[in-house]
Amino acid sequence: MNFRIADTFTDSLAKLNGDEQKAVKTTAFDLQLNPSNPGFSFHKLDKAKDKNFWSVRVNTDIRLIVHKTSDSLLLCYVGHHDNAYQWAEKRKLEIHPRTGAAQLVEIRERVEEITIAKYIEVERPAAAKPVLFANRSDDELLGYGVPFEWLVDVRLVNEDTILELADHLPGEAAEALLDLAVGVTPKKPEPVDKGIDPFHHPDAQRRFRVMNNVEELAQALDYPWEKWTVFLHPAQRQLIERDYNGPAKVSGSAGTGKTIVALHRAVFLARKHPEARVLLTTFSDALANALATKLKRLIVTTPRLGERLEVHALDAIGQRLFEFKESKVALASKPVIRQLLETTSKNVTEHKFNLHFLLTMGTSR
Repeated sequence: MNFRIADTFTDSLAKLNGDEQKAVKTTAFDLQLNPSNPGFSFHKLDKAKDKNFWSVRVNTDIRLIVHKTSDSLLLCYVGHHDNAYQWAEKRKLEIHPRTGAAQLVEIRERVEEITIAKYIEVERPAAAKPVLFANRSDDELLGYGVPFEWLVDVRLVNEDTILELADHLPGEAAEALLDLAVGVTPKKPEPVDKGIDPFHHPDAQRRFRVMNNVEELAQALDYPWEKWTVFLHPAQRQLIERDYNGPAKVSGSAGTGKTIVALHRAVFLARKHPEARVLLTTFSDALANALATKLKRLIVTTPRLGERLEVHALDAIGQRLFEFKESKVALASKPVIRQLLETTSKNVTEHKFNLHFLLTMGTSR
């Protein structure tokens, strides 16, 4: 039986307190070791639209929501009794009709209001903002991974409501719509071939992961807030595992995962080349220390890799190399640096940099 966890499960686990998390982890380990154990209290959720949703009793109040079939057990959500049941009643696991990727889809409930005519004078409302995707065909929107039952909502969205809508959609659909809204044409997900497991689709792999052993599950549950240690976007994995003929540059705005890629790349190279030492550098000692901490979390199941992985600030590496080849470095003090920059700045004409800027750039680490 395939034992999987979803990113919605790790998100919900992180919201519980310490004692509750410990109880959930114990139940999760037991489920992985023997999901058919008669000691488990499985309860079928009759009100859930997805008939494969079950709850598992963790303690008197905490319930774990699982999607259970004959060959798969997926940890989907965990929370207090009523909250967990409400989550399950508003979700279903389905295979996208176009891309073939497995998705946890939020069920769209529609309420029709009966209008009773009543004539009163009201102020004329401001003109509604134009909708963003009225001219996009069903075929195109489905191609981006938008669930079928959300097509109507997508066509009604405008610039004020798109962010709220995006929170209800699978990641690949939300990202594609946000790109379209700003004039960027996103790349459509490649559909999987018929007969291929929908959990193997690259977009499914960003939110579901097979736990092959207890060690992998322990890592996922110990650091649920560090989802990068478990859930990698397929594009990130391609960058990490690719063979390069020379130097490679990965660029992107803040928050796009460049640091994640660098950490995983370092570990990948250390595993691929067991005789090599791998150096990861950055621009400050503080960031180097933070990366070293995250690196330890990433190799928690294979700590020996840490013997061949080093993380240092770039200037520290430069100083170490100089001292190895030449002699001990005597670093200039800040007052000396200030005096040198001030003198040099006066001697160089036609520049627009003030002393404060030069000091910031010259003494930052």
